[in-house]
Amino acid sequence: MDKMIKTISENGHFRAFVLDSTQTVKTAQEKHDTMASSTVALGRTLIANQMLAANEKGNTKITLKILGNSSLGAIISVADTHGHVKGYIQNPDIDLKKTATGEVIVGPLVGQGQFLVITDYGMGHPYNSMTPLISGEIGEDFAYFLTESQQTPSAVGLNVLLDEEDKVKVAGGFLVQVLPGATEAEIAQFEKRIQTMPAISSLLESDNHIEAVLEAIYGDQPFKRLSEDTVSFTCDCSKERFLTALASLPKTDLEEMKEEDQGAAITCQFCQTHYQFDENDLEELING
Repeated sequence: MDKMIKTISENGHFRAFVLDSTQTVKTAQEKHDTMASSTVALGRTLIANQMLAANEKGNTKITLKILGNSSLGAIISVADTHGHVKGYIQNPDIDLKKTATGEVIVGPLVGQGQFLVITDYGMGHPYNSMTPLISGEIGEDFAYFLTESQQTPSAVGLNVLLDEEDKVKVAGGFLVQVLPGATEAEIAQFEKRIQTMPAISSLLESDNHIEAVLEAIYGDQPFKRLSEDTVSFTCDCSKERFLTALASLPKTDLEEMKEEDQGAAITCQFCQTHYQFDENDLEELING
């Protein structure tokens, strides 16, 4: 079971979220049948969005769109404050050769574009915030977004490691943020520790990677655990939701579906669940 641990330094000047998203990204890979590069890119996006949602309260929903101009296409994710996330990638079958060290290539396949975050507080007026993609590696783009758009100096590490068969082996990440009250000396000390900590990929390979990441972030500085929450890949689609979507179509379109196709078939982009609507379903909508 995946989990997110929220922590704060004992002096209240820094906070860190550490996340194990292995099952979340495994589920995404299975549902979308993604190849290596697509799996890593989608996985990193899901992890980043889980962290964005962890910063919110109430029933807020966060939509994260990585809108790159290269071969992976758009990557879309939706997360809520209850630990649920879903997502898909436009081109799931991208599989580029790994680097000499075994890292899966992502940045050039994402390309240039936008890191777009849509925050929906449930009030009917979602708030859009956008920064340019600076590397396409998603983690660096996420850190840049937090620093530029939310004015919160942040350090981010996130990755997805694959096994010899390109299946998800482990996935996770961390987010460290400077809070008001931190002195320049404290920030410099924290920055030094973050810069010299092992790569997130090697930390994820530790037996207990969440504890290894926490130790690397805080060193010997005391900190408090604020919460430990379950997170998962969960889609909230349903036949009723798609019926509502069909009901918004012009009646002429519904009549055409009924006469020519004897029904309608819809596949959820986020989880690939197939929904079938027969002639009776369409007839009810037409007469409704």
